[in-house]
Amino acid sequence: SENPTLRYWIVRPEWVAVILLIISIISSIQLSPFFADLAFIMDSATPYVEYGLIAIILTLIIISGEIDLSIASMIALTAVIFGTAYNAGIGMPLSILIALLSGTLCGLFNGILVTQLKIPSIILTIGTLTLYRGIAQSLASDFSLGGYPSWFIGIDYRYVGIVPIPVIIFTVFAIVVGFFLSSTIYGKQLYLIGTNPQTAKYSGIKVDRIKLLLFTLSGLVCGIAGVLTTSRLAVARFNMATGAELEIVLMVMLGGTYIFGGRGNIFGTFVAFWIVVILRAGLNVARIKIESQLTILGAMLIIAIILTNYIYSKSQK
Repeated sequence: SENPTLRYWIVRPEWVAVILLIISIISSIQLSPFFADLAFIMDSATPYVEYGLIAIILTLIIISGEIDLSIASMIALTAVIFGTAYNAGIGMPLSILIALLSGTLCGLFNGILVTQLKIPSIILTIGTLTLYRGIAQSLASDFSLGGYPSWFIGIDYRYVGIVPIPVIIFTVFAIVVGFFLSSTIYGKQLYLIGTNPQTAKYSGIKVDRIKLLLFTLSGLVCGIAGVLTTSRLAVARFNMATGAELEIVLMVMLGGTYIFGGRGNIFGTFVAFWIVVILRAGLNVARIKIESQLTILGAMLIIAIILTNYIYSKSQK
């Protein structure tokens, strides 16, 4: 007879992500010798760190049985609010605080509508995706908001050894959230909420309060991402991170998080982040058009969802 514990550890979607990462690295090294250089891979990761940070929080939201598609619009809105505040003569620390607060309020707004009015999160966040991007456009119009001090610009050009500061921020964040999910009672509650919200309620778990907190956290992290993106690009625009939802959701799905909730982990999302980084860098080195890159990423997202569903259905038997 087969050992169920052994089967549990072998039949897991995050191992698919690890295999895909190894294949991606080997294929990319064949494409260009740059990929054999760890420093090149680290530098290639910096434009995606903001997406990676949000993918970590989105993993928790999807495990809880919800989804947030307004994430990219919140990056743009918080960046534009930050730029508007700074250009209005408000100091840098207070401008950053206003950006983080605005992101938190956007996330709180999403959470209140989902938990109190019981609007399905996929429908609600498609609505706020458009709303937040629209507010960003009305604030900034077609202008780029710049003029920041030199110490603020170019966080991606600051290193510890060969590792850029944003990559360190992402890695530490992944470790902290990973520990929270795998080793605390709150993490276990999150899995139960995603698997069976009714049972979770009867067990005394504050389901709505936890979901509200997750959406609020999502907004806060988007605010942090908005400030980091502004530092990296030296300007804030309303069309920043357009279409980033695809890559962020891809990181979560490729990492083996179950689209219907109740399953997934941060390790898988962390590995999937590096797959997206190497894939994007490889496609850029190969000079593949951005439209074709989106087609490839979209196809990968569909395959990841199908594969995860298949693996989980097999592991339940």
